[in-house]
Amino acid sequence: MTVRSVPALMLQGTGSDVGKSLLVAGLCRAYARRGLHVRPFKPQNMSNNAAVTDDGGEIGRAQALQARAAGVATTVHMNPVLLKPQSDIGAQVVVQGKVLTTAKARDYYRLKRDLLPKVLESFEIMAADADLVLVEGAGSPAEVNLRASDIANMGFAEAAEIPVILVGDIDRGGVIASIVGTYALLSADDRRWLKGYVINKFRGDVSLFEPATDIIAKHGNLKSYGIATYWPGAYKLPAEDGVALENAGKYHRDSNGEARMRIAVPHLPRIANFDDLDPLAAEDGVELQLIKPGQVIPGDCDLVVLPGSKSTLADLRFLKDQGWDVDIAAHYRRGGHVIGICGGYQMLGRMVHDPDGVEGQPGSETGLGLLDIETVMAGDKTLRKTEAVTVGDDRGIAENIALWGYEIHMGQTNGPDRSRSWLRFGGPSDGVLDGAISADGRVMGCYLHGLFGSDAFRQAYLGHIGGDGVSSGMNFEASIDAGLDELADHLEACLDLDGMLELAKSRGR
Repeated sequence: MTVRSVPALMLQGTGSDVGKSLLVAGLCRAYARRGLHVRPFKPQNMSNNAAVTDDGGEIGRAQALQARAAGVATTVHMNPVLLKPQSDIGAQVVVQGKVLTTAKARDYYRLKRDLLPKVLESFEIMAADADLVLVEGAGSPAEVNLRASDIANMGFAEAAEIPVILVGDIDRGGVIASIVGTYALLSADDRRWLKGYVINKFRGDVSLFEPATDIIAKHGNLKSYGIATYWPGAYKLPAEDGVALENAGKYHRDSNGEARMRIAVPHLPRIANFDDLDPLAAEDGVELQLIKPGQVIPGDCDLVVLPGSKSTLADLRFLKDQGWDVDIAAHYRRGGHVIGICGGYQMLGRMVHDPDGVEGQPGSETGLGLLDIETVMAGDKTLRKTEAVTVGDDRGIAENIALWGYEIHMGQTNGPDRSRSWLRFGGPSDGVLDGAISADGRVMGCYLHGLFGSDAFRQAYLGHIGGDGVSSGMNFEASIDAGLDELADHLEACLDLDGMLELAKSRGR
């Protein structure tokens, strides 16, 4: 079978955050369980929630989850173009896993057509050993003002000759208009790739939507491939990007007064790799609250977590503008604990320097001063999956607890508190030391993303900061796979998966 005839299907959306990423993940798991070799693919993604791949690059977190659902190793070719926003108008451009440049929106508009050959190259690599490729679009094809240089939606579908199903989110209202309107805006050439639609996040009596299918067929000549009813388990799986954090309730679940530990996380504008928080939020005894701009970090929290950032200096300035530095200092004086991961770790120090402007405008910024360290944004970007063990000391951090995760950062961090490193990459007897702890043991930082997904470490750490009995003994990684199975079961019951597979097989005919 030639690459041009490998079955493939593309899900595009009537807008952003309509649920494409989770639908593709669920379909990857469903078709993989049928014995198919499934590969996920997204031509272009915009997200600071990135994953380090098995071949040493980076892709969007959603594609890593989809690869997991399909049961395959991650590769940079699953998401050949990744845009990582650094400001309101500019982003770092990552191509096939490596940083190409930093570009403002208008400059990228001119650049992206030149990236189409790389996108098609990656797609052919993914299709070479696949029975089925499931492709996720970005944003919406209705943005026809951008069609001339499009590589994310219909521009890619046309270049690769892939049939398209449109996903509409009924939860936000106006789904009939969004589907029919998208069809109406497309050119005749693009309409030939659009074959059908799926309604997502439906609540209530599905039969009430039946008359709408006739309306859509009349005005859009599109086939329905089913209605995916609202799936309440979505919170169990990592979110694609920061849009999920803008929606209330992503992490702040009502504890009904039963939380035995309260964790506060400042919501930074360029927050990155925020799925570090998921294992903490999943613990029944934990209430994790994302602190929005304008809010105060609660005085009764037990732990403040400073997450990763795509633009450490800018987010550090924002944190201080919000007065969160004062809140964190007061929290620490009351005996509270603080942990920083990657960019958050850098913020905990005395100074952060970016002399060459690798993350934005060149400059320096005074840190929170809770760790006696200093960071300089210099050197090559570190991208690697890694394993580590804890380094025991007299502050109560147990020795040789195994954990794993990944590094994805710029910057070199040094200073007196680095003498109290608490992680050793590579094993208990050798390897590189990482992290720093304050003299009293209540402030910690490191570069290892994903560390709370390691059950033994998460349970030990929560106990160390005073949360005995908080951890439920949950196997976090197993819970993700269970969630993917639940999602696949849900989609099997709601959607016409046989029909969608036949549509994918029609490619090239």
